[in-house]
Amino acid sequence: MSSTPAAPRPDAGTHPDTATDDPVRPLVSVVMPILDEERHLADAVAMVLRQDWPGPLEVVLALGPSSDRTDEVAAGLAAADPRVRLVRNPTGRTPDGLNAAIAGSRGEVVVRVDGHAEIPAGYVRAAVAELERTGADNVGGTMDARGTTPTERAVAAAMRSPLGVGSSRFHTGGGAGAVDTVYLGCFRRSALERVGGYDPRFTRTQDWELNHRIRATGGTVWFTPDLVVTYRPRATLRALARQYRDYGRWRRVVASTHDGTLNPRYLAPPAMVLGTGAATLLGLLAWRPALAVPAAYLAAVGAGGAAITRGEPLRTRLLAGPVLATMHWSWGWGFLTSRPGRLLAPAGRPAPGLRGAGEAPR
Repeated sequence: MSSTPAAPRPDAGTHPDTATDDPVRPLVSVVMPILDEERHLADAVAMVLRQDWPGPLEVVLALGPSSDRTDEVAAGLAAADPRVRLVRNPTGRTPDGLNAAIAGSRGEVVVRVDGHAEIPAGYVRAAVAELERTGADNVGGTMDARGTTPTERAVAAAMRSPLGVGSSRFHTGGGAGAVDTVYLGCFRRSALERVGGYDPRFTRTQDWELNHRIRATGGTVWFTPDLVVTYRPRATLRALARQYRDYGRWRRVVASTHDGTLNPRYLAPPAMVLGTGAATLLGLLAWRPALAVPAAYLAAVGAGGAAITRGEPLRTRLLAGPVLATMHWSWGWGFLTSRPGRLLAPAGRPAPGLRGAGEAPR
């Protein structure tokens, strides 16, 4: 397996805007899994249609069974612009929607965008340029978490910090290079077809799992800081806890499915939960000095939260410690309580692949 991208083409520039002088540019298919996105869908699609990509572009919306007016909004967008196409995603699950949209698309290049993502006008141009320059199979950039309320701002700060999410470059930034996974992604269609698309068994972590298979079949996943997408974090600690509990659960599913994918970074949260929890019980029931362990943890997350929110309003800074603790404990608890066999293969779940594009909604 190769982990080094092919050498740049001699005629390819080093800046996204000078990627190719070839007047024949590939059709780019932007695929979007959509569920309950009435509020954000029109703006998200408008951002895609306003891309400064000089070649042909289409947008394929995979519509799940929404409980709001999402389908009506989508139908209006398709009627207003022939570049917008609709397919069905009866399950509403993200990997099923992505596979349906990919199967219903025609582009040589496939760009994933979420229904509430905020992509800059040069996103597609920069992504395709980097795909061409590096020879990678998938290119992605930074998931730039930004909030508006004090809680959202504290969560955003934690998501941009190694204290909250570890060393993943798409969270914390860094230089361009080959990585395990990226946010969203700009794919060569040939790579998606080679690995069979997203594995529909993975309700969560489907991006990481797909990128693992791309790398395992000799492809390269490439991070570039030139791609920045605004991400809106969870608005409450309760919602954040559910999100990170699910991340932890599905990380264990990935580890049980693909040997060698579990490293010390992923074991740190469950080890912290076990160690801190055991020390707390021991301190309360038998040996008081053991309480120094949870006290040290609380002091660390408090100091860490204050450090990553320097310059923020006081309420945001006070919330940052609880946010970090919520992320750590929820992820660790999710990992420890995960049941991979039950999560991975629900009854009736189809096999991985790009088969079965949804029919256009009527």
